Amino acid sequence: MSFVDVAAALLVPALFPPLMLGVITRTKARLSGRRGAPLLQPYFDLARLLRKGIVRSRTTTWVFFAGPVVGLVTAFLAALVVPLGARGSLVEFSGDLIAFAYLLALGRFFTIAAALDTGSAFEGMGAAREAAFSCLAEPAAFFALLVLVKLSGSFSLAEMLGPGLPGLWTLGSPSLGLAAVSLFVVLLAENCRIPFDDPNTHLELTMIHEVMVLDHSGPPLALILYGSAVKLFAYGLLLVRMVTPFELETTAEGVAVSVAGLLLLSILIGVVESVMARLRLLRVPSLLVGAGLLSAFGVMLLVG
Repeated sequence: MSFVDVAAALLVPALFPPLMLGVITRTKARLSGRRGAPLLQPYFDLARLLRKGIVRSRTTTWVFFAGPVVGLVTAFLAALVVPLGARGSLVEFSGDLIAFAYLLALGRFFTIAAALDTGSAFEGMGAAREAAFSCLAEPAAFFALLVLVKLSGSFSLAEMLGPGLPGLWTLGSPSLGLAAVSLFVVLLAENCRIPFDDPNTHLELTMIHEVMVLDHSGPPLALILYGSAVKLFAYGLLLVRMVTPFELETTAEGVAVSVAGLLLLSILIGVVESVMARLRLLRVPSLLVGAGLLSAFGVMLLVG
């Protein structure tokens, strides 16, 4: 990879993710008849939080501060595994799809541990929900990736989502379509978006992710918000690369197509959150199991 490829692979995941949150918020505001906050408001919020002080309970330990740091680092490393341009990803090896999934799982583990470290029963309730729903989301994600593995014959995301992707759509478009729908549902669940969770809610007993970070403030809270945006970017880039089987010859073309796809995906998420209500907690497992069955059926089509 050239210097330009490396710079793009590092700068885009570092600078672009908060803009996705701004696009989602602006889309929801426009659909509800409001002007909405500026597109760059997430950047302003992060800068404001970095200037604030930290309030912590005397019951917390180093785990409380490790959660935001590990969550951000693992999300950024997972984003580097997904190819952004035409030259592959910055970090690629056989089996890196497993690393992608379990880097994000490691970040989730430390976020849950940080919530439990506060000693709050309320945050413990959110941590239990996060752990339970992630057990249902991971199989759906793995079955979706298994469709790409079966079609490409490779265990590397750089090869599965590389120049041969248009041919994979020709061979197994029904299976890839089912996998893309399943992965979109997983994206909403893993990033705590409606209909699974409401990132703007802070006072309800039905919260999942937001309840785990109620005790964080200042720079640690900024790391959590930034890490959540990078995680959304990682999942979104994986989905966008899967559904845009274009022949990309240069890094500029790859970055342009990926960024345009991520902006469209952000608008789609905003539309979904505007036309749907949050599901009851008892209905969330059913939707995640349904997503897993969709991607599993896509694998069965290929095996058959």
